[in-house]
Amino acid sequence: MTEERKDLIPVVIVGLRTDEDEEGFDRGMKELKSLCEACDLFAEGVITQTLPHPDNATWIGSGKAEELKYLVKAAEAEHVVCLGNLSPAQMKNLQKVIDVPVWDRTNLILEIFSRRARTKEARLQVESAYLQYMLPRLTGMWKHLGRQSGGGGSRANKGIGEKQIELDRRQISHRITELKKELKQIDRTRDVQRKGRTRDGYPHVALVGYTNAGKSSLMNRLLDLSETGTEKNTEKRVFEKDMLFATLDTSVRKIAIPGRKPFLLSDTVGFIENIPHDLIKAFRSTLAEVKYADVILIVMDSSDPHHPLHRKVTEDTLRDLDVEGIPRLYVYNKADLRDGGLTVLNRPGSDHCYISARTGYGIDDLLDSLKDIFGAGSRMVDICVPYTDGDILSRIHSEGEVEEESYEAEGTHIRAVCPAPLAELISGKYL
Repeated sequence: MTEERKDLIPVVIVGLRTDEDEEGFDRGMKELKSLCEACDLFAEGVITQTLPHPDNATWIGSGKAEELKYLVKAAEAEHVVCLGNLSPAQMKNLQKVIDVPVWDRTNLILEIFSRRARTKEARLQVESAYLQYMLPRLTGMWKHLGRQSGGGGSRANKGIGEKQIELDRRQISHRITELKKELKQIDRTRDVQRKGRTRDGYPHVALVGYTNAGKSSLMNRLLDLSETGTEKNTEKRVFEKDMLFATLDTSVRKIAIPGRKPFLLSDTVGFIENIPHDLIKAFRSTLAEVKYADVILIVMDSSDPHHPLHRKVTEDTLRDLDVEGIPRLYVYNKADLRDGGLTVLNRPGSDHCYISARTGYGIDDLLDSLKDIFGAGSRMVDICVPYTDGDILSRIHSEGEVEEESYEAEGTHIRAVCPAPLAELISGKYL
C-alpha cells in the first residue's frame, strides 16, 4: 500500500450488474469508490457479478460469494461494500460466507454522515436515520441476540422468556421516539429563527445541488466579496473540500457586497442519486430552508459529464420535498475545468449561468441574474418614515431604488421601489 493509503481501511467493492446500462453501472462503481474515500476506506479489490436479478439469498449468488471470500482474505480487507441496497437476509447470509462486515450503499452513506455531522441537529438526524436503517437488520447481526431473558420463579411459572433481540428492538424504537421529540423541539427553534430572518426583509437564496458540486465554495466566494471585513468573513466561512458530503449542516449567511443588494444565502446538504429514503425523511426539517427561499440556485459541476443527471436528481429530490413554484437559477460551476475551458458566455435574462467559484469567473453575471429575479417581485412604496426609524430608512436606501425623498415634520417622506420582502415588511409596519 502506498504512503497516501496507509491510513485508509482496505475494503473490497462488489458490484452487481442486472441490466444493459453499462454506463450507469460504471458510473455507480466510480461514485461508490469516491464514497469509500470520503469514509477513509480504500478499494483494495473489486469484484463484479452479472445476473438478471439479485440473488435472494446472497445478492450475488453462492458461487460468486465464495469467490468474494477468497478475495477478501487475499486483500486483507476489513469490510465489503456493495453497490446496491441489500435486504437484511441478503446482508446476513453474505456476511456468514465471507466472515467480515458487509455494508451496502445506504450503510456507507450513513457512516459518512455520522462522521461529518457537526451540529446537534445533524447528529440527531443521522442517529435517527441510522437506527431506522438498523431496526430490521438486528437478526443475526450479533450472536447474543438469540439469548432469552426468562422470568424468575419455579419451573412451573417460567415462560419462554423474552429474546434479547426483542429487547434491543424495543430500546431502539424508544430511542427513535426520543429523537423525534428532540428534533421537533429543534425544528420549533429553527422556525423562530426563520421568522426572525423573514422580519428582516432580506431576500433569501438557497443553494442546492448534487454533492461536491461546489455549493460551499460558492458561499465562501460570496462571503469573500462581502463588506463585512476579512476577519469576520474568516469566522463565517463554511468548510469546503473536494469530496462527497464534505458538509452536512445547513448554514445561513448574510451576503452584503458593496454596490449590490444584500441577501441571505443558505447552504444545504448535497443530494446524491438513489439517496436513502430515511435520510430524506431525517433531513426534511433541515431542507425546509429551501421551501422558504425566494430564489433557488441549483449548483452543478459543469466539468462532470454526468451533470445533466445530477440536475435531474436534484429536481426530483426537490419535488419529493414539495418545493415548487420558487424561481430557479441553474448555476454551472467549475466552468474553468470544462473541456475547452472558458468558452461559454453568459447571456442576460437566461435561467442559467456558468461560473467558477474557485477563480471568480461569472460571479458578477450570477449576481446580475439574482438582481433581476429580486427586481421581478419589487413593489413601489410611498410612506413617511418617522425620524426614530432610521434603520428602515437605511434599508430602503441600501436595498431599494429611491425615486423621491423629502423631509417633513412627521418624518422622512420617501417613494422607492423595494424588493418584495422589504416591501412586505414596510406594509406591515406603516400601511
